[in-house]
Amino acid sequence: MDFFRAYDKFILANAGQVSSIESTLRSLTYVLPGRFKDAELAGETLHSILQLVGIYHDSLLAKAVAGLPSSVQKPTPTPHSRYTKFWLSSNSKYKHIALMIVVVQYTELLLEMMAKKKWGEKGRWRTIIGIEGFKAACRLCLLQLTKSRPLVEPPMPGREIDPETLEDLKTKARHPMSDHASVSEQSEVFDDGHWKMPRTGKILPTMTSNHADSVTDFLLRKVLTVDDVKPPLQLLHKLRGLGKVAEVLYILRPVIYAVLMRHWSKNKNSRWKPWLVGLAMEYLARQMSKKDFEMHVPGGMKALTRLEREEMKRRMWAMGWWALRGAFYEDITKPFMDGVAGWLEKKPLIGLAGSLIGDYQYLWEKYYFSTATL
Repeated sequence: MDFFRAYDKFILANAGQVSSIESTLRSLTYVLPGRFKDAELAGETLHSILQLVGIYHDSLLAKAVAGLPSSVQKPTPTPHSRYTKFWLSSNSKYKHIALMIVVVQYTELLLEMMAKKKWGEKGRWRTIIGIEGFKAACRLCLLQLTKSRPLVEPPMPGREIDPETLEDLKTKARHPMSDHASVSEQSEVFDDGHWKMPRTGKILPTMTSNHADSVTDFLLRKVLTVDDVKPPLQLLHKLRGLGKVAEVLYILRPVIYAVLMRHWSKNKNSRWKPWLVGLAMEYLARQMSKKDFEMHVPGGMKALTRLEREEMKRRMWAMGWWALRGAFYEDITKPFMDGVAGWLEKKPLIGLAGSLIGDYQYLWEKYYFSTATL
């Protein structure tokens, strides 16, 4: 316990530097594939460890911000953060299940690589189907716990504050009167209207009309909206008949696709079937959700909350990953990417981009979870 307390204290005292190190190491994992034998396994191991450690660091930052006095202006939480924080604090089952989902998402590609290395293709596909089945079971539990509300991704709040700004907030907490001191005590006014700050010595010019417009725009963005004052439970509408079926279909889609890939991917006459079925299921689930919103939400799609619109938009963009999966990738995307990579490799300075595309093509072709989004 003493070790963990010392570690927590060190992380909070050096949050900015730790965040920079994390970002640097993550960037390193993006260029490791293809550099040496088993480079993808080493890179994915490092990436998974960083992601898991990041979960703990995020919790430390969240606790530090929550412990600041009310006099300090804290970052405005997003609707996603408000919603997930509510469930994490009010339902321990939701907290544990959501944590399991996130941990599996951060390690699924690593587990697939390890399974392939130890047990071959059969063991790899059993691992894939097992992971997808486990995630689907967890999501069905979350659907039940939230009383049939749509799932959000990720099911836990992300990092809301830049670690480098944490020290500034702590300084304001230690010197709460510094922001409220009189102008005469904090600055010196020159005849030309400029201000000189005594601590930094910086000269602040008078505000032009353009600056005034910028400030106005900034303040308008800070105006409270309806979603900002809604209770967390009202940020997502409850799903009913058709909408609930659509959400269950969306949850089960990765499992069904993985099972079909296991049985049909090597059959030349049927290798397009998994891709077509998976995409059709996702598209059908989306259309059914829209229909349910139109039927049961007053105002239809235009009356959706900000969180609902963001989740719908995220799912729409996630459909783009189908271009890197299955038969579509093999017959259409891969030849195009080969041409682009070959053209880039012949060009000076940007040749590295071509080699990186080639390295990642290896992952897209050999590992299922390299293009999985759920």
